[in-house]
Amino acid sequence: MYKKTSHKKRYQRTFLFLKTHISKESKILDLGVENPFSDFLKSEGFKVENTNGEDLDEDLSAVLDTDAEVITAFEILEHLLSPYVLLKEIKAKKLLISVPLKLWFSPAYRSSTDLRDRHYHEFESWQLDWLLEKTGWTIIASDKWTNPTKKIGFRTLFRFFVPRYYIVYAKKRD
Repeated sequence: MYKKTSHKKRYQRTFLFLKTHISKESKILDLGVENPFSDFLKSEGFKVENTNGEDLDEDLSAVLDTDAEVITAFEILEHLLSPYVLLKEIKAKKLLISVPLKLWFSPAYRSSTDLRDRHYHEFESWQLDWLLEKTGWTIIASDKWTNPTKKIGFRTLFRFFVPRYYIVYAKKRD
């Protein structure tokens, strides 16, 4: 399941959080292309369908045309210029989102080779909470965790103590 050793903790925490809040009987639309984590969820008996890599700032058809009961977005919202529009248009009643948190000691991630692999937003937890509230969602549960690495350095030391990921389970308000 783990593409990189550094993903192990994130995948484990995400899976534990998901299986606590989402039943295997629920139909899930995972925003983003098929990936090792969505493949793992399928192998664990979850009914997961992925989007096809469309630009979710421009094309919302995947979320508008689905009958999924749950939408998941694992490290997706930070790539969008306007996640507000996407979150507002989701018809599913349940939402599970994880995002990397903004780190005061490190700039937002920006790939120099892949224009789609850039973070326009790196949220503070209160910002994601507010975005969800404004788009009609009620947060039911959330969690944060660190992401230490085995490198040596000033930023690496902070990664042992400063949370890097934030995950939220929310329900659509009626």
